[in-house]
Amino acid sequence: MILTADPSLCRAGPTLLGGSPLRLLRLTGEGMRLLDGWLAGAPVGDDPRAVRLARRLLDAGLVHPVGTAAGRYGAADVTVVVPVRDDPAGVATVLAATGDVTSRIVVDDGSPTPLPGATLRHATSLGPAAARNTGWRHATTDLIAFLDADVTPEPGWLDTILPLFDDPAVAAVAPRVRSIPGRGVLSRYEADRGALDLGPDPAEVRPLSRVSYVPSAALVLRRDVLSAVGGFDEEMRFGEDVDLVWRIVDTGGVVRYQPSATVWHRPRPTVRAWARQRYHYGTSAASLANRHPRRVTPARFSPRATTASPQLVRTLRANGFATAPAVAVAARRQFGVATMLAEAIRRTWWPLALLTRRGRKILLAALFPCLLDALRTRRGPRWLALRIADDVSYSAGVWVGSLRRRTPRPLLPQLARNDQ
Repeated sequence: MILTADPSLCRAGPTLLGGSPLRLLRLTGEGMRLLDGWLAGAPVGDDPRAVRLARRLLDAGLVHPVGTAAGRYGAADVTVVVPVRDDPAGVATVLAATGDVTSRIVVDDGSPTPLPGATLRHATSLGPAAARNTGWRHATTDLIAFLDADVTPEPGWLDTILPLFDDPAVAAVAPRVRSIPGRGVLSRYEADRGALDLGPDPAEVRPLSRVSYVPSAALVLRRDVLSAVGGFDEEMRFGEDVDLVWRIVDTGGVVRYQPSATVWHRPRPTVRAWARQRYHYGTSAASLANRHPRRVTPARFSPRATTASPQLVRTLRANGFATAPAVAVAARRQFGVATMLAEAIRRTWWPLALLTRRGRKILLAALFPCLLDALRTRRGPRWLALRIADDVSYSAGVWVGSLRRRTPRPLLPQLARNDQ
């Protein structure tokens, strides 16, 4: 196993700080020597003490595995499952891009005109969760790679994913899902802020962390893990991938986001279809909140938020950090809290903010980060309009879903149980 540092990792002698949520660890001299070697490219090896330390650092989110060498699994151990409805061209593209995988199952989820070449077919549409379940339950390989018909994997996309499964704790690995570049403002917006694009940095996927879920548009899982958790929840039309990932994490399985592997996603062709997609994503919040209490919230605050920064500075200085970097870490954390609050206002609470004059002023302030994004990227007013419409569409879905499910949970802030 080769390791790389998380971008958040800060060091002060034997003290390490980083991860999501933020962790503080102190190493022995031997531990420091091992970490220095690993970050320089040395493999972890088989020594039990080294393996235990590597596991501790991985669990803290301070380092991540790099899938660079051929391991136990290859393409012959993978079945590609493509759930599809009314997209024969997309299926052809996916199959052409996965020719190195011999086991492939296409599940036609009730297309009005049966798709030629489909392996399995539902007489009526049962939804993507059911289509994926039908596919993986007919597979016999150890690993299942779900690919939607509107994604195209890059050549060699499995090369940095499959080695991660050499770690028996790893239950699932997801590549980065980027939007296919285009010429219009919607394509540019999706390239900048695609809903499925979780960024360039690797992560262990955990609820309420920097990467709290991964989409099933492209996701590789162990078949025995899918069997153990019962697969996707077929009652969910949206958010079923988030639910699956969280249930896997609850059983102790490790889910990893591996952006060195990339697939390209075909964006929605019109603004109306794009806004409808964001709205549907929002409607899933209520179902997820009912299934996973305390994991779906617009904002999560610490009771000690007003004193957290000075306390964090004192803690870091007591553990060997100089004043300047300690203050910088605390400032970044407080900036993160402010960003979270602004996002909660834009993506959930804006209908309430419109009711009062003071609320409208707060809403305008919450829109300031959107304006900064537009200025930073030099995208112009139409890009900014899409940025705002993104939040409004998602928020509409959250409110409608909450009313349908008769639950206020996705609308309410939470108090953190500790200062994470």
